[in-house]
Amino acid sequence: MKLTYYGHACFAVEAGGKTLLFDPFITPNPLAEKIDAGKIPADFILVSHGHGDHVADVVAIATRTGATVIAPYEVGCWFEAKGVKRVQSMNHGGGAEMPFGRVKLSAAVHSSSLPDGSYGGNPCGFVVESPDGSFYYSGDTALTSDMRFIGEQTKLRFAVLPVGDFFTMGIDDALRAADLVGVTRIVGVHYDTFPPIKLDHAAALKAAEADGKELLLPKIGETIEI
Repeated sequence: MKLTYYGHACFAVEAGGKTLLFDPFITPNPLAEKIDAGKIPADFILVSHGHGDHVADVVAIATRTGATVIAPYEVGCWFEAKGVKRVQSMNHGGGAEMPFGRVKLSAAVHSSSLPDGSYGGNPCGFVVESPDGSFYYSGDTALTSDMRFIGEQTKLRFAVLPVGDFFTMGIDDALRAADLVGVTRIVGVHYDTFPPIKLDHAAALKAAEADGKELLLPKIGETIEI
């Protein structure tokens, strides 16, 4: 599988012959100023919750590409009201077969509201299964012991976890989350964008190595094999 990092918590994974784009927040992100959101491909857009730093470019990209938006129920309904044509609104614990494989919504401990103040329901993460392998994106969350069920139910190739602290898990809790879901390879997201989540890259990489984990911190716009 290939993963492309677009900054903050936005990334794309090529899996099952489709491009899955997660939490697009590009045009308002000064760190992603070299990324043209108008050229990003997407067959599916998976949105973990309603905060502006996860939904900013959803409508524009979905309209341009015709991608299907997969989101928690209230967030999906909000996108439908915004004119997005293809929306799959789901809820926690529910899964669905998709052209790329299967997706299941997992619990996340965070908050959720839409940019206009609309109710955003509960935030989520995603477990994606495809012929190319399975992976877990936790979304914005605290560490929770429920993550162990994900590792018990699904053999994962890697996990995408927030490491910026302050609003989400920091690196220490992300390493514990990796143990719970049964992975040693972590793609770190949700860091550096705002002053409170500035990451000490060297310290984070050292902590991961000491814990027997591989922490990947791709550059914005970089594509990696994973």
